[in-house]
Amino acid sequence: MLAELRIKNIAVIDAVALRLAPALNVLTGETGAGKSLIVGALGLLIGDRALGDRLRSGTERGSVEGIFELGARDDVRKLLATRLDARGIEVDSDTIVLKRELTSSGRSRAWINGTPVTLAVLAEIGAQLVSVHGQHDAQLLVGADAQREVLDRYAVAESAVSEVAELHAQLMSLQSRASERAALRQAAQKRADYLRYVVREIGDASPIDGEDEKIESEIRVLAHAREIRTLSSQAAAFVDGEESAAMTQLRAARRVLTSLSRFDSNADKWLATLDEVSYTLAELANELTTLGETLEANPAQLGTLESRRDLLHQLSRKYGPSTVEVLATLKVSRDELDLVDGGEQDKLAMERAIVDAESALRKAAGSLTLLRTTAARKLSESVSELLPELGMIDGSFSITLEALPSINSHGAESVAFQVSLNGGTDVRLLSRVASGGELARIMLALSTVLARLQEVPTLVFDEVDAGVGGTVAWQVGALMRRVAAHHQVLAISHLAQIAARAHHHVVVKKAEQSGVTTADTSVVTGEERVVEIARMLGGDSDREVSRAHARELLDRGALDVPAPPAVELNSIENAAPTVRADAIAERPTLQRRGKRV
Repeated sequence: MLAELRIKNIAVIDAVALRLAPALNVLTGETGAGKSLIVGALGLLIGDRALGDRLRSGTERGSVEGIFELGARDDVRKLLATRLDARGIEVDSDTIVLKRELTSSGRSRAWINGTPVTLAVLAEIGAQLVSVHGQHDAQLLVGADAQREVLDRYAVAESAVSEVAELHAQLMSLQSRASERAALRQAAQKRADYLRYVVREIGDASPIDGEDEKIESEIRVLAHAREIRTLSSQAAAFVDGEESAAMTQLRAARRVLTSLSRFDSNADKWLATLDEVSYTLAELANELTTLGETLEANPAQLGTLESRRDLLHQLSRKYGPSTVEVLATLKVSRDELDLVDGGEQDKLAMERAIVDAESALRKAAGSLTLLRTTAARKLSESVSELLPELGMIDGSFSITLEALPSINSHGAESVAFQVSLNGGTDVRLLSRVASGGELARIMLALSTVLARLQEVPTLVFDEVDAGVGGTVAWQVGALMRRVAAHHQVLAISHLAQIAARAHHHVVVKKAEQSGVTTADTSVVTGEERVVEIARMLGGDSDREVSRAHARELLDRGALDVPAPPAVELNSIENAAPTVRADAIAERPTLQRRGKRV
């Protein structure tokens, strides 16, 4: 659970340390006092986008820190320990500390248990600790995608949904490839005669990459064989072969250095250098002599090379500036011909692959449909059981699955939430009949049912009671209090009937400090809480009659549904709330309130 939330320099908040209880916590205050700022700060802590204008005016940085105590939630602790350990973050106790720091430049930093983490990691871990439900969530309920996602979450169908999406993507890819290959095959069929000519012409010539450059070099040598022989012989003579040749001079120099070595030890080093030069020149002289003696004019070979060069030049003019492009043209032409010559086999292979992919998709979609069908019935029944407790005495909730013309990435059916809010009325789509208050109550009922499945220990309800009042508000508060039997609940509310149900009541107020508006929080108990409830009831909180009314409401809130014991998630099925007999007698049509949540 969220044991403490510390906020510094966020919006109009200077510094707040908000401690919460492990049951139903309610935040109240005047409109604009800053209740939503608390939820916004909590959102920052679990990864929401941060903007520079979130900071308190005149400050350079602000922060939000949350201290979470897991207590008996072994399931959550083990899950988080595994994920944090994989990222090198130690969990030494039952406490996890998240921190987010913002700067005026728009940058932010995050830590978990003092270890720096990315915003993505903060959001991943935060999602395992806190789940926020707001008025906007109720509006989302009218969307088909949101309704399908709610049902899939209840059905624990995440893996089945992912499998269907993956198989659908594979089928779409196969069908796209089949269409592309069919188009290529059709185009190749029209060009088949030309392609065969290209393959035959280039294939018969059998060009080799780089062959044109090599032939040009060989032609230059053969075309100037006589000049090369003469020049190489002259060069060999200059190196070694005449009295004035380089090698003759080097041998003379060696004799001199040998004599010098008797007097100067450096001469040995010079002799070694001279020997290296002599060896290199001897090799050069040998190569030049060999070239002059072996190279002969060969008109026949020259003619053959020139014919080969002309053939390669002809191919290059038609199919590319060099043999590289010519060979590329040959490959493309052969591939296109393969589509023609092996087209039937390729087409059959693609059709078999598509049939197999369709079969796999139908099977996966069928499994998903079964999960959804079972979950739709159970979720409809569970939500319908709660509607009378939320003021919809004869209301019913149902989920319909309508088969689609073809399976898409979300499955084989569409999902639609339907309601009948009054006895004898037709069942209609939720988006067409529900008011804002009715939507909020249906969302609360859904959230209550889904809470049984969630491992998230802290649930936040941000003014989901909008549009309700009176007896309905009292019942909404009772439902929240019952959810608090197995989750920590934080509710932001403007209704006294809900605030009176709280185990822990926090008031948010605005005040001026040195001319600057500041929001602060305080826990109210005893007479302070009576005054706050009286204010919320709309009366004069200074009048005793208003306070008496508030005390009566608080007494009923404490007696009607007592504070729940700490229970494990799996024991909630056996934990029914205590309801006063006289309360039931007063409202005989609401006796279903005692059913399990």
